Amino acid sequence: MTDWKKLVLEEIDKRQDELLELCARLIQFPSENPPGDSRDISQFIMNYLKEAGIETAVYEAEPKMWNLVSDYGLPEAGGKRLIFCGHTDVVPAGDLSRWDFDPFCGEIRDGYLLGRGASDMKAGLGGLIFTVALLSKLGVPLDGCLSLLVVPDEETGGHLGVPWMLERKHIDGTAAVIAEPSGPQNPTIGQKGSCWFEFTVEGTPGHGSLQPIAGESAILKAARGIEALQRLWEIKPDIPEEVKEMIEISKRYVAEERTPEYGQAFDHVTVNIGTIQGGTKVNVVADRCTVQVDSRVPFGVDYLDVLARAKELLAGVGIHSELKQFGFFGNANWTPPTTDIVHELVESIAEVSGKEAYGVLQWATSDARAFRKYDIPVLQYGPAELPTIHNFNEKAPVWQIIQSAKVYALTALKYLDAGK
Repeated sequence: MTDWKKLVLEEIDKRQDELLELCARLIQFPSENPPGDSRDISQFIMNYLKEAGIETAVYEAEPKMWNLVSDYGLPEAGGKRLIFCGHTDVVPAGDLSRWDFDPFCGEIRDGYLLGRGASDMKAGLGGLIFTVALLSKLGVPLDGCLSLLVVPDEETGGHLGVPWMLERKHIDGTAAVIAEPSGPQNPTIGQKGSCWFEFTVEGTPGHGSLQPIAGESAILKAARGIEALQRLWEIKPDIPEEVKEMIEISKRYVAEERTPEYGQAFDHVTVNIGTIQGGTKVNVVADRCTVQVDSRVPFGVDYLDVLARAKELLAGVGIHSELKQFGFFGNANWTPPTTDIVHELVESIAEVSGKEAYGVLQWATSDARAFRKYDIPVLQYGPAELPTIHNFNEKAPVWQIIQSAKVYALTALKYLDAGK
């Protein structure tokens, strides 16, 4: 009887160069979002899978934004379907002069894969694609179906990706793994909520040489509003009993692995003033100013209550503008550590690495919230150099790319009872 776990892990070791080359090629597609165009990278992925005997269904959310579904295995009605999910879009590279290398080089240097998307999340996506193709090439028997879902939109809110596919019933599953960046021993099993909003302040124009005597600056009014919104941090969450222990575990993890102060983010509303757009000319008193706010919401606080409190705080400084929601919005959510898919992925990390592994919470948000909305247990695990995410000189450690691919493979074999 074939020991499929042993065989698959050995094959990943033998084919490391193929895995790394695939990840490098994905980075070489400049799939920045905005503007958003997944056609070229999607076609490459489809061709790669076809060579492994896997066909892909294409679902166009928009003409340039392609969602891909590639199945391996034949599930019976009501059987298990594990979704491996990743996104092809990356945030813009920004000022190229601040990079030490071409952001779309996809080179490997000094043990790192380099380029925009290396950590978020083309190295992880490459690991998922490689794993599904490898299982097909080896003919591994699965009791159920492994579905690779590749989406074109996550970085700008994800509305054309996972939510779009689930709402239209183009895909469904009994569990999901997203290759978003994480710690090598610590998948993320829950995320804070989000409350993105913007407000516009009106002023009265006038000649700049007479300010503050003449005219009323919308920018100055907006500045008072920005200062007032910092008090959203003071909202006290009523944390549910079932997540209190997980929050403490996550705080200890952050204290050990990163910066202890970051742990405060788990039980506070955070406020980031992302963009400010106002005024028409330096010597004209600004008649309008629009501010965009990224607020993250802990367990025990409803994002609608954050929005209501923001409106109160702005009114307190004389701003009575409408608060318009956009991008990410929703409440904190999680998948309990006792869930089968969480247990099996954590167990796989420990098996591959020989070290302790456990799930933690995350202060960011992701497509995981969409899966949980449809009662699909989900967690995130992927290779990353975490400080470089959305930063210049993004990179991912080669050893984590290989470990992650092994974890994806073992998790699929365990969850789908390979060889039975």
